[in-house]
Amino acid sequence: MRTAMASMKTTLFVLLHWGLQCAVCRDIFLPPGTLYRVAGFPLSLPCAVSGYDGPRTQDFEWFLIRDDANGRQMGVVSTRDKGFPYAPFQARVKSGEVRVERDSGDKVRLVIQRLRADDQGKYECYTPSTDITYQGNYSAKVPVKVIPDTLQISFTRSLTGQPVPEGAELTLTCSAGIQSEQLTHLSITFGKRGAGEGLDSGAGGEVSTAREIISVDKLLGVVPGHSYKKRYDDGEITLEKRNGEAGLDVYVMKMRAVQPQDTGTYFCEASQWIRDPDRSWQKIAQRTLDIGNLTVQQLAASLSITSSPKGEVTLQVGSPLILTCEVLGLPSEVNAGLLVQWMKRGSVRSDVAWSGGVEVARMSPDGVVSWGDDLSRASGGSMEKVAEGRYSLKLFSAQPLDSGVYRCVVSVYAGRANPGQSTPATLTQRSEGVTVNLKSKDVLVAAVAQLPRGPLLKRGSTITLICNATVTTTGPAQAQVQWLRWPIPERVVKKVPRPASDVALPDPPVVQKPRLVAVLKYDGVAEIYANGSEVSVDRLSAGSYRLRVHAATMEDQGMYACHAQAWGQDQHGGWYNTRAKAESNAVNVYLYAKAADLILIPLVIGVSSALFVGIVIIATVTCCFMKRLARQRAQK
Repeated sequence: MRTAMASMKTTLFVLLHWGLQCAVCRDIFLPPGTLYRVAGFPLSLPCAVSGYDGPRTQDFEWFLIRDDANGRQMGVVSTRDKGFPYAPFQARVKSGEVRVERDSGDKVRLVIQRLRADDQGKYECYTPSTDITYQGNYSAKVPVKVIPDTLQISFTRSLTGQPVPEGAELTLTCSAGIQSEQLTHLSITFGKRGAGEGLDSGAGGEVSTAREIISVDKLLGVVPGHSYKKRYDDGEITLEKRNGEAGLDVYVMKMRAVQPQDTGTYFCEASQWIRDPDRSWQKIAQRTLDIGNLTVQQLAASLSITSSPKGEVTLQVGSPLILTCEVLGLPSEVNAGLLVQWMKRGSVRSDVAWSGGVEVARMSPDGVVSWGDDLSRASGGSMEKVAEGRYSLKLFSAQPLDSGVYRCVVSVYAGRANPGQSTPATLTQRSEGVTVNLKSKDVLVAAVAQLPRGPLLKRGSTITLICNATVTTTGPAQAQVQWLRWPIPERVVKKVPRPASDVALPDPPVVQKPRLVAVLKYDGVAEIYANGSEVSVDRLSAGSYRLRVHAATMEDQGMYACHAQAWGQDQHGGWYNTRAKAESNAVNVYLYAKAADLILIPLVIGVSSALFVGIVIIATVTCCFMKRLARQRAQK
């Protein structure tokens, strides 16, 4: 029994000692197989060593055991011996087609740039020993199967190199397919490269400097290129897969509107993928096909905006104003939305920049017309699309306010018939200015304000003011009268130090802004504004206008004036502001106290004084009585 126990202890000790040694044994790592690769395309086999002694940089030797070699090894390439390759590999190693690429001191990869059918077999990675004791694994093997190249790619129509206008739609078609006995996947990429970028096409070609536009990846997901993601998200770039013929699928890429930066050489790239036993995806074949060159011609080079009539237009007030805007040079193949605006600079001789102009009217790409700040124009004018690329602005009865310089501003949204509000315009251009002058009749306006004679105005009285406004002109005219009130200015007194004495000098009156009291418009409509008292305005005769403030309070006193503005009538019966106006003189209005106020004030003062005297007498008597009572109690 004791002998058996001792034997088990010895066995366990040996196993433990061997396990500790093997924990730091040399080991070689190769990817698990079998690996399938395509003839004519690269093979890359990584190999790593660990648990070794000696220098950090290890040497590697690669062997191939072909399937028909009955287990005989064939030297492929070595990191330490240039004469290591066997005859079938000597020329390929010398040319660099077969080589070892070092990732680090203990990690390398065998690269065969163009795989051949007779390269199929079992590859062995061997590391010569640098260890103190020979233990562990010094080589590893992985089988590699070479499958035929069945990757096909073609296109139906190439780019001709003729200039394409900015905003035109671009459609590229590419057909691709694979017929392999192994389970492989296909990915398709449309890309572009600009001037000076190189591209290797054919077997083994790789795109390094090209820019990917959009792809269908190996899992059939659509992936936009980094530089094209926003355009893809906005729906400007799409990729569609369709069923084709002869085992080829058809892939169609569309750009809704090409941009100047889309100029370049376009290509289609097809890649074959396989999933290795370690669950990683490997690209085993790739072909790239040039579709052609694209040159995008900018719209600014062909687009122009004109307006008519040209130069200067002079009209009588009340005449219709008709302006036409025409968009020229927009290619028919460009599906674009147009935002058309009519802008007006405030004065014919103004040098104000156009950025500060006023928008008269606009027509959105969907045909909706809206007017500027003056919404009343919607009933006095129209904006229409009279033909393709031709727009008209009509003001049925032009008024002096319509004088100025007009320009047509057109914003082009290439590829978007109905752009969103936040969508930037592809291009914005404007026409030359059209100067519009309106002849108005000579108008003279005069205004005089007066306070009719009568009893003194007191608090609670009715203030009556008369404004005599006359308009001298030919044709029908009316005056529009405004009544304004200024508070009575108060004189501020302050001391100014002087060497001899301090002299109080009054400051000038503080001028305050007037307050609008009421307006009697040219059409007889009265507008009363905020006021503490009841106000009314009326017209006494052809040129006499009256303002009445009923039950006036002290806040109603002040300086009153009237402003008259002339309105004329055009031949269509419409009224317009002639811009002729006049300001009257100022009338001072003071309010005196009423008789009841004069009696009430002394009465209040007298009662207050009597009460004060009575309280003082009662307080004095009470105080004396209390002192006398206190002395009597003290004597007792």
